Amino acid sequence: MSYDFSYRFGYYDKICTTVQMAACPLLGEGDIGLEPTCYARNIEVGNSLIFQAASLIIDIVALFMTVIMIFHVRSKYTAVGRKEMVMFFYLYFVMIILDFLTISGIIPISSVVYPYFVAAYLGATSAMCWCLMLNGFIGYQWTEDGTALTLWTFRLSSLLIFGLMFFISIATFKEVGSFSRSHPIGLFIMYFIFNPFCLLVYVVLQIILVVNTLDEYWPLGNISFALVFFVIGQVIQIFLSDKICDAIKHYVDGVFFGNICTLLSVMMIYKYWDSITKEDLEFSVGGKGNVWEVKELLNEDDEFAPYAGQAANTIGHAGVSFANTNSQYGGQGYPLQQQHYPQQQQQQQQHYQQQAYPPY
Repeated sequence: MSYDFSYRFGYYDKICTTVQMAACPLLGEGDIGLEPTCYARNIEVGNSLIFQAASLIIDIVALFMTVIMIFHVRSKYTAVGRKEMVMFFYLYFVMIILDFLTISGIIPISSVVYPYFVAAYLGATSAMCWCLMLNGFIGYQWTEDGTALTLWTFRLSSLLIFGLMFFISIATFKEVGSFSRSHPIGLFIMYFIFNPFCLLVYVVLQIILVVNTLDEYWPLGNISFALVFFVIGQVIQIFLSDKICDAIKHYVDGVFFGNICTLLSVMMIYKYWDSITKEDLEFSVGGKGNVWEVKELLNEDDEFAPYAGQAANTIGHAGVSFANTNSQYGGQGYPLQQQHYPQQQQQQQQHYQQQAYPPY
C-alpha cells in the first residue's frame, strides 16, 4: 500500500505513518488500515502482546494523579466552579481508561468492538475539551455556578458533543453514507480543529479574566505552562514521533512523550484553577477562624471607659475576643491606672457615672 507522505487537510495518511493512533487501523484504503513507519516495542504478557508499554505506565500515573486532583477539587467546598471543574477531570479520567484499552492492544484491533471503543475514546476527548471551554465562562458569572441549570447544561451539552463525535467516528469507520475511511474529513475537523479551538477559547477567556479582575498575574504562568505543554505534546506526536522512535531504537515513540505532556497540561490547569479560587473558611467544613485579641487599653478620657469591663471575656460572632480591663465592675485584666492618679481618676469616674446613670 502506498501512502501520501505529505500533510493534507482532511487526511490522516501522513499523521498515521508518523505516530501510532487508535483510529489509524480503521482508516485508509484496505482492510489493514494505516500503519506507522516506526512504533514502540511490544512486550509479551501471558501469551498476549501489549503495545506501547511505556505509554501505559504514563496512563497509570495519570489515573493516579487525576484521582488526587478530583479529591482536592471536591474538598474545596465553597470554591467557585467546583462541581463544573470536577466534570472535566471525570472526563479526562474516562479518556485515559479508553486510551489504555485501545492503544495497548488489550482490545485487539480485529475485535468487532474495537471501532466502538475508539469512537468512545474520540467522543470522550471532544467532550472533555468542550467541558473545559464551558468552565472558562464560569468566572464571568453568566449563570450561578453549582445550580441545576448550570450543571445540566454542562452534562447535556457534553453528552451531545460525545454523541456527535461518536456518530462521526462510527460512520467513518463503517463508511456510512458519504463518510469515507480514505478521506475522513469529518473526523479530522472534530479532532484537529474543534478540540484545539475549545482549548484556545478557554485559554483566552482565562487570560482576560485574570487581567481584568485579579490583583496579581501569577495564575497566567500556570495557564501559559498548560498551553505550552499541550502544544509541545501535539508537535512531538504529529511531526516528530517517527524520528524519536528511530533515534531511541523503538523503545519509546512520540505517544509516550505526548501522554506526558498532556498529563502535565492537565495538572497545570488544575494548578491554575486552584490559584484563582479561594475557599471561604467561615462556611467550609472543619475550618477554624483566626482569633484576634485586642490588647490596647481604653483611654481614660473616653466617655465609654467605665463600661470597658463589660466587654471582658466576650467573643463575637467572628471569633474576636476582647481583653478584660479592671474596672469598677469586677474585671480581672490589666491593673487600674488609678494607682498613678488616684484622686483625679476617681473624680472622673464619679462624674461619668452620674452622667451614665441618672438617679431615678
